[in-house]
Amino acid sequence: MTDDVEFGEIKGMGNILNPDKDNSFINLVKNKDTRVFVDKTDFIEKTNALFNTDGKLLAVTRPRRFGKTVTADMLSAYYSKGYAGRNIFDNLKISKEKKYAEHLNKYNVIYIDMNSIKDKFISYKSDKTLYIEDIDDIVDFLQYLVIRDLKENKEYAEQISRDPLIGKKSLSSALEVICKQTWEPFIFIMDEWDLIYREYRNETILQEKFIEFLRGLFKSKDGQACFALAYLTGILPIKKYNSQSALNGFDEYNMLSPGNYAPYFGFTEEEVAGIVKSPDCMVSHQDLKEWYEGYKIKGVDIYNPNSVCKAVSRNECISYWSGTSSNEEFVRLINTDFQGIKEDIINLIEGEEVTFSCANFQNDMVNIKDKNDVFSLLVCLGYLGCSETKNKYRKAAYVPNAEIRAVLIDIVREQNWYERMETIRRSENLLKAIKELDGATVATIIQDIHNSSSVALLDYNDEESLTYCVMTGLLWSTLDDYSCHREDQAGKGRVDLVYEPITRKHPLILIEFKYDGSAEEAIAQIKTQEYFKRYAGQYRNIIIVGINYSTKTKDHRCLIEKLD
Repeated sequence: MTDDVEFGEIKGMGNILNPDKDNSFINLVKNKDTRVFVDKTDFIEKTNALFNTDGKLLAVTRPRRFGKTVTADMLSAYYSKGYAGRNIFDNLKISKEKKYAEHLNKYNVIYIDMNSIKDKFISYKSDKTLYIEDIDDIVDFLQYLVIRDLKENKEYAEQISRDPLIGKKSLSSALEVICKQTWEPFIFIMDEWDLIYREYRNETILQEKFIEFLRGLFKSKDGQACFALAYLTGILPIKKYNSQSALNGFDEYNMLSPGNYAPYFGFTEEEVAGIVKSPDCMVSHQDLKEWYEGYKIKGVDIYNPNSVCKAVSRNECISYWSGTSSNEEFVRLINTDFQGIKEDIINLIEGEEVTFSCANFQNDMVNIKDKNDVFSLLVCLGYLGCSETKNKYRKAAYVPNAEIRAVLIDIVREQNWYERMETIRRSENLLKAIKELDGATVATIIQDIHNSSSVALLDYNDEESLTYCVMTGLLWSTLDDYSCHREDQAGKGRVDLVYEPITRKHPLILIEFKYDGSAEEAIAQIKTQEYFKRYAGQYRNIIIVGINYSTKTKDHRCLIEKLD
């Protein structure tokens, strides 16, 4: 097949050099009056400052649905000559900067969307009539497509044709020839840089070839001179070989080592506060915070932006975390034979933190040697958040929010070891004791939870701590049959904790807590404040529970009654 017709039957070829079509960012700007739009264009000021400096090679990796592609598209729309004259950034934050126009649409941009490359490669491999000699794998195919796009530029085509050594798959050589002639460096943007490490995880030769391709672009002085800025985005941090980064020229910002770019990937507290002020927003700031916040990156509280947008659009805070492949990865990781991993996951879901080291993590999905690597990968995938500890070599993993907790609970309950976990049996025993009005057993189980590692004794100093203890204990046994409400408006005030049955065959449970008071006082408060009256017409079977913790004796006491 000749170069004139190859790939002609595959739609979407080209537009790698100087993209000019509407992308995700441009579409968002066009519809910002009817969709949730948070202006992050001030990030461009940060990348402008890196031009032609030692920091011009930048890699930012975040979990899925954290706005990585929108940001890459934003940079493309700002720098690419293909968008010149379209006024995309008028009235956005970056337009207020003094040097706003200095780099605006002034560069030849090479934009590589690895997901798109993969899809095109699959089409290429499936049609034998498209075969090109020596283009056998996705790395060769990627280089070929970029060179083909460069040849669409007549000036570049002439320069490339003068060097017979470039061929079909030597992009680094092609760029060096072009830049030596034009003295115009490129902007390089690659979205989902780590796709080969995720989608071709067991093909080590292909992975090494891909890294060598990237090294060829960025390692030598001649290669680096071809770029004013290079920007990689993905999920996994840059692959390590022998504990060293495979692309050690890049400044890297990932979930394990996030750096200073946290506010530009995900929504901040201030930005969500602005979203809920819209008259069209029917969900509360508190609900959005409970469900989608919790990624604390360098002291900045970050919300999952995709889920916030969907919750506001649908007026419903539920789990929008989707992706069968990543869930399958989570299942694989928690079912490894590493000692205690299942108990750790259960404890994390219940609110505990688990410390781990990420020092030896190889930044891929195959070389998982121990629990430390499991938690490192789960943080990169977004299933866990992590925070710093006093030991700089260790992190503290935690479940960030209700959305992730709901996903993890659903996954864990499908595992064949779920019902054998001691925590699950303890939860079932606690609910059973409440239904049987067995206050002594309830107090004993709560005492056991209080004494476990999931409760910080130094912070166990108010009714909030008691509430957390009981909610932790009842978490697993109430999943299918109850919805839980805290500080629910009822009668003449607010009852501390309500477990409302989904069907009438189960009793309604009202729980009131006291701290250095008495269980009798808690029961009396439920009655005198008539908390039960709100529910009396709906439920005939109502159980009231009073629980007290004494700081003197360090004991819990529980009284339980069934209302007539």
